[in-house]
Amino acid sequence: MQKSSDQRSYLLRYISLAPVLAVLAVSIAFSTWAIFNFIFPDLLFHPIP
Repeated sequence: MQKSSDQRSYLLRYISLAPVLAVLAVSIAFSTWAIFNFIFPDLLFHPIP
């Protein structure tokens, strides 16, 4: 019975942590993309004259 309770508590901690990790991953990915595009702009939207 104790093992089932431990698994349930671990699952609840994981479920509450998952959205935090998802937001962190998306934020890091978007920041990396934005910095990369600032340094190396896309030639489709910033054509060289």
